[in-house]
Amino acid sequence: MEPELEDRLPLSQREEWSDVTPLPQDDGPNPVILIAYKREFQETMDYFRAIYQADERSPRALSLTGQAIRMNPGNYTVWHFRRLILAALNEDLHKELDFVEQIASANCKNYQLWHHRRWVAEKLGTDATIYELKFTKKILSTDAKHYHAWSHRQWVLQTLGGWKDELDYCHSLLEEDIFNNSAWNQRYFVITRSPFLGGLKAMRKSEVRYTVEAILTNPENESPWRYLRGLYEGDTERWVNDPEISSVCLKVLSSESNYIFALSMLLDLLCNGFQPSQDFKDAVEALGTSDNSPLDSNLARAVCTVLEEDDSLRANYWRWRKGKLPL
Repeated sequence: MEPELEDRLPLSQREEWSDVTPLPQDDGPNPVILIAYKREFQETMDYFRAIYQADERSPRALSLTGQAIRMNPGNYTVWHFRRLILAALNEDLHKELDFVEQIASANCKNYQLWHHRRWVAEKLGTDATIYELKFTKKILSTDAKHYHAWSHRQWVLQTLGGWKDELDYCHSLLEEDIFNNSAWNQRYFVITRSPFLGGLKAMRKSEVRYTVEAILTNPENESPWRYLRGLYEGDTERWVNDPEISSVCLKVLSSESNYIFALSMLLDLLCNGFQPSQDFKDAVEALGTSDNSPLDSNLARAVCTVLEEDDSLRANYWRWRKGKLPL
């Protein structure tokens, strides 16, 4: 019989399964509602329960787990048993990566799939690095914020390596979409974790220049503002006194356009001891309020007043911040 025709036959009609007695699902003596499973699914799971109970770790059992997973990729018991079989048979795990990719093509946000993929990659070791980076890159090309793909990619970098081109990869993603907050997050992950870049302090100067340029191009983009603050993690004094930080705030404020995040950063600077020049006071005064009422002489309170009006979605937050400021 042709293999393709054989695959379409019910398991009960296949010679290689003739020695197995299917094990039906036990719904108890008085099930409230019986689920109307499709015949093929019910038969597959009945045979799976039989080999699972018998702990049969054979090529046909492996094939059956593949069939069951294609029908229901969320069945963690099937995935678990598949791993036991793969280990017992000493299967080629490179082929297993191909299997997982096939399942991911339609179920790429399946938790069990990613757990299984990590297990396979861990068994393969550094031989899997290039495959995993390509795999996640492929998924991220269609869903740039795919949590599972980013999480797996970071695990691969930390466990198996592959750091060399990762900063360039982040740069290319941000060139495509400067608003891609996941790419900004990954960039920070790389500069702080890569064993080849020297750490945050070594990268700070060049990263500040890169980030300031991104801010001036799109000051309404929150991601680079957050990234800029993160570049001074654990060194608030340097952040407050770095003229590049106050300068980018002033430039954006002076433009009187898309200044919400510049005001927010200025407020944080003021709360951490920044001593503003008259230019900052003039810039905030120029923004004013819709009723042209005079702003508070305390610059931090004045900033909160402007934010209350111009960032209305978070007005309550800015009122709370103002209430925390000294009188």
